[in-house]
This record gives sequence, structure tokens and C-alpha cells, in this order.
Amino acid sequence: MKCPNSHEKILLKKSVRKLEFRDIEINVPVEQYSCSICGVEFGTMEQTDKIQKAIVEAYRKKVGLLTGKEIAEKREKQGLTQNDLAKRMNVGIASIKRWETGSIQTKSMDQALRLAFNGQVFGDSCTGNRIISLARIKTVLKEFESALGRKLVKEGDKLLYSGKYLWYADMLNFRETGEGLTGAAYAALPQGPQLNNYRDLIDEIVKTDERKAEPLSKEEKRIIVRVAGRFPKNQDVYKAVHDEIVWDEKPSGATIPYSDSERLTQI
Repeated sequence: MKCPNSHEKILLKKSVRKLEFRDIEINVPVEQYSCSICGVEFGTMEQTDKIQKAIVEAYRKKVGLLTGKEIAEKREKQGLTQNDLAKRMNVGIASIKRWETGSIQTKSMDQALRLAFNGQVFGDSCTGNRIISLARIKTVLKEFESALGRKLVKEGDKLLYSGKYLWYADMLNFRETGEGLTGAAYAALPQGPQLNNYRDLIDEIVKTDERKAEPLSKEEKRIIVRVAGRFPKNQDVYKAVHDEIVWDEKPSGATIPYSDSERLTQI
């Protein structure tokens, strides 16, 4: 390694840094190179990657979440494969892989992990491991309206397009975190994925007070913005869902489980 300022006296320096991550103060072990002449610190890509992982693990430990190392160790101690644990939790195997390698699980998913390690089966793949919340559905739709810059739910609306935006957001959030956004179940209908029993829910969704919903996290808002950016027009999302095999292969009226999120191809 060479100093960016062309000095030759470089030392490998180990220290513990006090950092703030997600508004939480944590202590993180850091290993970087330091120039003994000008004091500039720098590191390799490998060192930077280790620091990033150390930040995540320190944060998890500070807020009481299982670390990636702890998840892997508990799973291996019980003789469970990643797929075994995923099935016990009703999540995709990708979620287990992410949690073990650096993604931060939500508090509810952390509780689900602990239940799973105690031998309990958690959640429901038909509802994305959440209890359905009409207020949350309305909150997500409002967030979509803000991201898209137009109104989605109108008088007499049948959720033809908004139901598809909801489906993608729920599925994508489940794929990345192990739980959906709304707790809604979805059916494969001729016009594409749709809220199960949507005709009975439309009026209730419109009337509900979204202020009673659990607020969306920054990560959940990011998911909504991502879906909105991928499908800026109604016809974009309408066409996309009709290209999804997880919808096409289902008989009309059949439930589309959240576990199918691993097989989405359009986002």
C-alpha cells in the first residue's frame, strides 16, 4: 500500500471507533493503513468490506438483534440447513442468506428467528408473515401516490392498477426482509394479481384512517420508491404482472404465496 500523498512510511493501524449508525452510537473495530508522516488513513476494498460488516454486527448486538454470526452458529448447532430454517420461518432462503451475511432483520423477524430456533413454525406465507392492516394498505397506497405523482385510488376504483403496485411492494419487501408490508393475501385473477376479496375491501380501505397504521420505515419507503421507479405508468405495472410466471401458472382465484417472490422476474 502507498500513501495517497506519496509518502513511504505506512503502518497497519488497529483501533476501535465510536460511530453513529441508524441514530445509535456503536463501537466498531477498525483495521486500516495509516501514513506515519501525514496521518492520512486509507484501506483496501477488503478492509472496507470488513468495516461495513463490523458496523452492522455491532449495531445488531447493541439493539438486541441476533448477529449474522449468531444466526449461522445457532442454525448449524441444530443441524439445520438454510433452507430448513427458511421453511420453519415461512420465508425465502434468500432472507436467511442475507441475514447471515450482513442484512439487518426487523425486530419481528428477529423474534421469528428466535421462535424458529425453539422449534416453532412461524407466520403464514399467504399473508407475508403479517396480520392484515387496511390502514397499512392505505398508507402504502398514499406513499405510492406521492412517489408516482398521481392519484391511484379514485371513486369507483376496482384497484385494477393500485392492487398490482401493492402486490409488487408486498412481494419485494418480503423477498428482502422476510415479511410483507400490509398482511394482504393475493389471488391470481384474469386481470393479474389482486387483493384477495378486493371487492369487499375497497370501501373499507377508502374509509379507514391511515393514521392508525404502523408508520412505514425508511427501508419500506425505499421499496415503494423502487417499485414506482420501475413502473412509472399504470400500463407498465399492468404489463409486468402479466409477464410474471408466478401469476401465469396459477389457476384463476388461486392464492399467490409470498414465497413466490423469489421467482419474480420483472423487478
